[in-house]
Amino acid sequence: MARHSIGLRRVAAMAVVAALGCGATAPASAQDKLKVAIGQIDAWANQVPTLGMRAGIFQKHGIVLENFGTQGAGETLQAVISGSADIGIGVGTPGAMRAFAKGAPVRVLAAGYTGVGDIYWFVPSNSPIKDVKDITDKHTIAYSNSGSTSDSVLRALIAYYGLKAKPTSTGGPPPTLTMTMSGQIDIGWSVAPFGLKELQAKTIRVIMRGSELPSMRNQTVRVEIVNANALKERHDVMVRFMRAYRETLDWMYSDPLAVKYYSESMRLPESLVEMQRKEFNPKAAIDPDKLSDLELVMQDAIAGKFLEKPLSKEQLAEFIQIPPR
Repeated sequence: MARHSIGLRRVAAMAVVAALGCGATAPASAQDKLKVAIGQIDAWANQVPTLGMRAGIFQKHGIVLENFGTQGAGETLQAVISGSADIGIGVGTPGAMRAFAKGAPVRVLAAGYTGVGDIYWFVPSNSPIKDVKDITDKHTIAYSNSGSTSDSVLRALIAYYGLKAKPTSTGGPPPTLTMTMSGQIDIGWSVAPFGLKELQAKTIRVIMRGSELPSMRNQTVRVEIVNANALKERHDVMVRFMRAYRETLDWMYSDPLAVKYYSESMRLPESLVEMQRKEFNPKAAIDPDKLSDLELVMQDAIAGKFLEKPLSKEQLAEFIQIPPR
């Protein structure tokens, strides 16, 4: 777990260095600053702000990001709602819809992740749980926090397999791994690339994956959100943020430097980074302009008691504020 903390601090330090060195691109006084709250900040799918800063892409568009990590969607939402963050990365779509429906100043700035192929549930290799069929009402099973993707996917998996295990909030992947390996929880959750080294070493075994859910394979399960007041007052900055976001995403899937930078910050072999990018995080899944199966998302949100009823067309038009390319 210390390794992940070191990786996070290193990425943050690199972002600061990049920000200080951006004078050749634009005068410091011309740089617009944005605070960005990122749930699971070390996850590849949430790396656009940190890697984009290190690559100098946001600076090129006249923006400096102050990125900070949160424990998950709930904390990220609160940061954006309160205005302590302008933008939130990696928020579960049902949770964002719930906040909007209750009148919170939250809008969708981009799609975050479509599908659930990057999330999985695991047990220690010596666990008596060998298969989903072995899970009983005596077992505890992890998710991060309310309104998160892991929360939505776990509820769907419980319904799909008829599981009786007790859902338990454990926060992000690093503390969840610790709790699972120490026996505090029976079945942990994670998101690639977290846990891939342990999988390779065969110290853990995967027993369920989000991709096993046919109904969620095309759902946009995470979104990037923006404070509605910040969007209104700094619309041009948000438009430039999205230009830089899209450019960074293209760079992350075309330039070997992206793999190198991420490998260094996470202390993972580049081969493992490339594998997780290809198998768990295809570029199409992170397309910021692709919002899919929102009707099903709302149905799941109602089933999970995040919404009382679907958002209307007018509400969706107000909720979704993705700047055009």
